[in-house]
Amino acid sequence: GDSELSTASATFEEFDLESGQAKLVAVPVPGREYGSNEAGVVLGIISTPTQKYPEGMRRVLVLSDPSMGMGALSAPECDRLVAAFDLAEREGLPLEWGAVSSGARSAMDSGTENLDATARVVRKIVTFTQSGGVVNLMVAGVNIGAQAYFDALAPMLMHTRGALIMTPDASMILTGRRALEAAGSVSAEDELAIGGYERIMGPNGEAQYQAQNLFEAYETLYRSYDFSYVAPGEPGPRPFQSADPETRSICDFAIAQDDFGFATVGEIFDDESNPGRKRPFAMRTVMQALIDQDGGQLERWQGMVGAETTIVWDAHLGGIAVELIGIESHTVARDGYRPHDGPEAWNGGTLFPQSSKKMARAINAASGVRPVVILANLSGFDGSPESLRKLQLEYGAEIARAVVNFQGPILFCVVSRYHGGAYVVFSQEQNPGLEATALTGSYASVIGGGPAASVVFAREVRAQAVSDPRVVEMQRELRRSPSAELREKLDQLVQDVTLEKQSEVAAEFDRIHSVERARDVASLSDIFEPEVLRARLSASLRAVMKQG
Repeated sequence: GDSELSTASATFEEFDLESGQAKLVAVPVPGREYGSNEAGVVLGIISTPTQKYPEGMRRVLVLSDPSMGMGALSAPECDRLVAAFDLAEREGLPLEWGAVSSGARSAMDSGTENLDATARVVRKIVTFTQSGGVVNLMVAGVNIGAQAYFDALAPMLMHTRGALIMTPDASMILTGRRALEAAGSVSAEDELAIGGYERIMGPNGEAQYQAQNLFEAYETLYRSYDFSYVAPGEPGPRPFQSADPETRSICDFAIAQDDFGFATVGEIFDDESNPGRKRPFAMRTVMQALIDQDGGQLERWQGMVGAETTIVWDAHLGGIAVELIGIESHTVARDGYRPHDGPEAWNGGTLFPQSSKKMARAINAASGVRPVVILANLSGFDGSPESLRKLQLEYGAEIARAVVNFQGPILFCVVSRYHGGAYVVFSQEQNPGLEATALTGSYASVIGGGPAASVVFAREVRAQAVSDPRVVEMQRELRRSPSAELREKLDQLVQDVTLEKQSEVAAEFDRIHSVERARDVASLSDIFEPEVLRARLSASLRAVMKQG
């Protein structure tokens, strides 16, 4: 992959505040010996050559210095942080932050002025990220109080684009364990239990990746740069020179030991092996078959609990860096506590509150940087009381806002079924850059045939059932020879015939509301065979990228 680095020719140019100036500006300090920094923050510009960027992938690097008061934050540190963001803004570079800090300095000779200093950093992070600036954070130690809020502002909010990587011994907390206990608040056995990746930050999605150590964290970050780094003045990530033919059929992709009985991806989309596209399948398999086989992939928010039905990959397609999003198409077991008014498992093809939030964040993160490609088997949003209590409406609306505001192309392809409110948030009416297509044999409608027959056409189904000759004949027989046994037989017959009529109406509804009808009314732009999915999406990407 492109993350093969030429570290021998990598450079780091240290910066510090220009002395004697009223305006705090970061300037180079050539020749300064390591460890000569006067504050608990070191900053500069780092450049690392890669295959895509042989001249060097430049970033502003900020490092906490835990040897100075455990990285405590006061005016000297915060002034340098603001200057680092100004430098990144001025140079058009992402900011890379290795953060370890005990939070705002608490001492006999300083107090609230340190909080004001951290507030200046807060303001700068907000303005920097809202104007499109990228902050990538590696948390490899304890981050307390103000530093934890810096971590939250930089890559956690809905509009942000950066990555947050944590090591197993890292934590992001508001108050240390001992301070919590002294205040009589609820605490835990250690800082990791309060704000570590495994129990807190991975499951809640605030940390995107986990790495076993700082070296692995950097490997993950460089893999992320493969798909997201944009050199100053360029419109997006540079293309990857893939040897994988764009015309390769995904249907020939073999599935080893598939849990759902498919030998190849082609069988998932075959009417004989999967009639009606109703069998469950693993969406990651289809995603793997689609992407450039030599271009790598990196999954974001893999540990986010409750978000399992949204899969987010950074990958290459036709050599172009994309955010590839898939909707999981089989039921995922739900671990831990489950309220009685919520789903027993995470149903495939369904968006729940956390998976909706993940979807919106992924789309926002790619906006203005790289295209989004979505493979959809989507029956809609979960409408259970639990999901509504946990902000399903709000996070569903966040997807719509992300799509409306998205800058660049969104390629949305229906690979199986597509129903309900999810249709609205991915409608071509939302954004002129959104192209909605479908594979042949897919289904697209306001509601699925089964629910339509049970709810929308319940009266028609009932009328067909009671007018069925079998029911009519038994009613006549009951009138001639009334008996409890015959009445019971009639009730059972009506139930059986009703189910039969529901099935017929459902099939008729699905037949009418095909993807062909959706194309005819301009809800979809095109329909094509699964064999050409890769070629078709690659061609669309190239056409859009050529237009600029």
